[in-house]
Amino acid sequence: MSLSRRTVFGGLAATGALALSPVAAHAATTRATVAASVEARRTIALRGRPAAEAERLRMQTVYRTTDFVPTGFYLAPGTPLTLEVRGTARPTLYVGAADTNPDRTYRYPRAYPLTAGRSTVTDPGGGPVYLALTGGVADRAVVRIGDSAVPSPTFVAGLPGWERSAPSWGERATTEAAFQQQVDTLTGSPFVELISPQMILTIRRETFLQVRDQDHHLLMDLLEQVEDQEAAISGLDGSSPLHAPTPLGRHLINVLPGYGPVSTAYATHAYTAYYDPYTTTRLLVPEKIRTSGWGVYHEFGHQHQQMAWRPGELTEVTVNIYSLAAQRYFGMPSNLVVNNAYQTAFAKFPITSYAGLTAFEKLVPFRQLELAYGDDFYPRVHRLVREEQTPPGASGDSGRRFSNLAVLFSRVAGHDLTGFLRAWAMPVPESGYAEVAALGLPQPAVDLARLSE
Repeated sequence: MSLSRRTVFGGLAATGALALSPVAAHAATTRATVAASVEARRTIALRGRPAAEAERLRMQTVYRTTDFVPTGFYLAPGTPLTLEVRGTARPTLYVGAADTNPDRTYRYPRAYPLTAGRSTVTDPGGGPVYLALTGGVADRAVVRIGDSAVPSPTFVAGLPGWERSAPSWGERATTEAAFQQQVDTLTGSPFVELISPQMILTIRRETFLQVRDQDHHLLMDLLEQVEDQEAAISGLDGSSPLHAPTPLGRHLINVLPGYGPVSTAYATHAYTAYYDPYTTTRLLVPEKIRTSGWGVYHEFGHQHQQMAWRPGELTEVTVNIYSLAAQRYFGMPSNLVVNNAYQTAFAKFPITSYAGLTAFEKLVPFRQLELAYGDDFYPRVHRLVREEQTPPGASGDSGRRFSNLAVLFSRVAGHDLTGFLRAWAMPVPESGYAEVAALGLPQPAVDLARLSE
């Protein structure tokens, strides 16, 4: 009588004669380890942080950042999710990452205020699950995410700075090997997330798999360094509570095509967005962040621009003040030098139309002010705006914002910059130049408009 393969294996196992093969044993151990890790992270301890809009107003920026706390879980559309809340404060649950849902009805995250005890939420669009707890540092809440939420592969970087975040994920830092096990094992979520003290990266799984073989600790460390440099040039030096770096994070999202402008990436309230080509060739490649990460520097910069001196005409110009700062930090040659912007701009003097200059030529005068007055020029401008809450004027009031720029820059420089700004044909209204003249400042001792690197 011939015995089936199942019969033989069953009999051997029953008598103790058969052990799992090394491969099967390793797979079983891996699944058990990942399962234990997932169960541990279902319980999240939160502490209060300022709301994103309150931070935007404090920093006087155009865009707010995010007060989301990642959970590392995904909720399928229409699936009831039970949550248990304990503590002195009441958090809010958010479902969805912006610009990632194929159904545009669910383009933006949906908010569900939670109550004490047990509650159930059913979201029709589904998506990654986030929490937020707005309040003071003494406010506390503990939330348990129910079992119907599917775990997403989640890399937690073991980097300094978690004490400013909420919760402190540092104790749950992930090794690269453990993260890769999650990627192989946790296949039920269409997203992968990477987090560090100031960063949340939400990446569509199919995109992530194209470049999974990277050093993700290094990647997050480099992104943290970019943010640190842009906070520094924004004057967020911690010299007072007003000038403290934000305890909130930056949310970087790998978005679906067609949601934003025709570009490689874009920025708006709460997040910066990256299409697949940029995500796979720049955003998720650590070496590219260091050597050619202009796009990331640029999008971060949009969330640091201050409204008081950002007329619409300068949206895509002054943002690169922050990009250049990141380039200098990493020791890369300036894009102004690489693109011969000084030479091509100088060849156009006398300039009659600032609008007629190329993008990098428009940036030259802003770099010249740093060359003349030092690397602390823009930090001082940012601090002055926060201290005085400089009124930006009505939305679209370019004249008011160009006037603010002329006055603020002259005050920080200690010189009347009218001649410099006129040399570049900057569209400052005559009323703005009158405000500068009223300051009674001396003229610069050198021709600032001819400075170059």
